[in-house]
Amino acid sequence: MQGFGILGSAIVALIVLAAFRSAIIADVSAVDYCWRIVLGCGAIPGIAALYFRLTIPETPRYTMDVEHDVNKATSDVANYLQKTDTTDENDGPGNHVGVPKASWSDFTSYFGKWKNGKVLLGTSMSWFALDIAFYGIGLNNGIILSAIGYADTHDADFNLRAYNSLKNMALGNIIITIMGTVPGYWVTVAFVDKWGRKPIQIMGFAVLTVLFIVMGAAFNPLKEHSIPAFIVLFTLLQFFQNFGPNTTTFIVPGEVFPTRYRSTGHGISAASGKLGAIVAQVGF
Repeated sequence: MQGFGILGSAIVALIVLAAFRSAIIADVSAVDYCWRIVLGCGAIPGIAALYFRLTIPETPRYTMDVEHDVNKATSDVANYLQKTDTTDENDGPGNHVGVPKASWSDFTSYFGKWKNGKVLLGTSMSWFALDIAFYGIGLNNGIILSAIGYADTHDADFNLRAYNSLKNMALGNIIITIMGTVPGYWVTVAFVDKWGRKPIQIMGFAVLTVLFIVMGAAFNPLKEHSIPAFIVLFTLLQFFQNFGPNTTTFIVPGEVFPTRYRSTGHGISAASGKLGAIVAQVGF
């Protein structure tokens, strides 16, 4: 859904700019209202997600392993089986396997073992490395579009030139997202269970490495002599970020940790990614 979120934000930006066209041409400071409205609109799906997160029932596994409420977990499973009219060939009394309660001492003991700690290190470093590139590029799409001359206009009036430049940036982001970002997500959806998470992530990082080397080494020649080739490479970059690590880094941490530390492991991995985003903005 992130791809659609990126596309939606660009569309909202274009709509808001169109609504404020007269105000911006009259006074360019009206742009200040535009970015605030765009950011405010981004809170709407966030509030919806928060509502569903707070109201969604917990899984029986979480209830048993984390909350240690075996009776409620058993009741939830029984209710589900009753609704689905499913019977187990091995119905009968079972033994409850004790699961350690989540605690700081258990956390350090579990992840202190290399076989467990290396998994957290791998998910965290993968997300960190990806987000240096992903946010380094994604948050500066407008700068890149301006650098290749896409957002430039030749209007004599400064306010009109500012409006058209912002409009071109929004259109450019929509085009890039439709051509690269969204298709990359859907290709991942189609192949992630067939190829597996690890092969797709390795393939994505490998292709991105090649693309970044080519685009970095040949940036000036491409900008001066072959803008279409640069746009093709930039679109491929967006595609393989999403048909690759920008999708798998979300999926893998939700699958490789035990229930009691699944959200913690995913949170540490995601926080490592945001640290990479900060490094990209501050360091470069």
